[in-house]
Amino acid sequence: MSSEPPPGSGQPPPDDDPFRKQPPPAEGSGSPYNTPPYGGSPGGGDPYGGGDPYGGGDPYGGGPADPLAGMPPLAPSGRRTLARIIDMIMVGVVVWLITWGVGVSEYNVDNDDMQYGKSLAQSALAAVLYIAYDTIMISRSGQTLGKKWLGMRVANLDNGSTPSTQTTLIRSAVLWIPFAFCCACIWTAIAGGWSYFDKPYKQGLHDKAAKTVVVSTT
Repeated sequence: MSSEPPPGSGQPPPDDDPFRKQPPPAEGSGSPYNTPPYGGSPGGGDPYGGGDPYGGGDPYGGGPADPLAGMPPLAPSGRRTLARIIDMIMVGVVVWLITWGVGVSEYNVDNDDMQYGKSLAQSALAAVLYIAYDTIMISRSGQTLGKKWLGMRVANLDNGSTPSTQTTLIRSAVLWIPFAFCCACIWTAIAGGWSYFDKPYKQGLHDKAAKTVVVSTT
């Protein structure tokens, strides 16, 4: 199990994480962003301080801090969908090759039990491979191959750092277990498609479960 703190634990991201959230400009630097919006006081402290990203209130107002401050812009949902399709095709080819290689796809007899066993084996293999792929890739760099090629990455909502293995495992399980065992592409469309309508963070349902966002790297 990863020794990294789960999101929202209050601990800062590792110092060597190149993607952690950048601090706001220091006071007196001449930046037009030093003056707090909506009539706030310049001496009121860091306007981007800590706080639960789901603590309520207007995330862009004078209440709880904006978790997105200091992070790159959110990735467009259309580009996220294309990256997911790329990843699904690549992992799907691996699943097909393995099931074909071990003969799972060769059972063509008219037997309900055998057909059920075949389907369950394929579903279990698909779930394991999809979850492993997402978890390993995202916990290392925040990117699957599809996301890397299209210029985006997954980040913790509260601090902008690369998600831990535990966080990524939760995110991947929410996305892929229903996909493999019951809902297939319908669930992927619902979970991922949620980002098209979610405000203000453009999160899919798996992002909400893990408290992550997807941001651009280009």
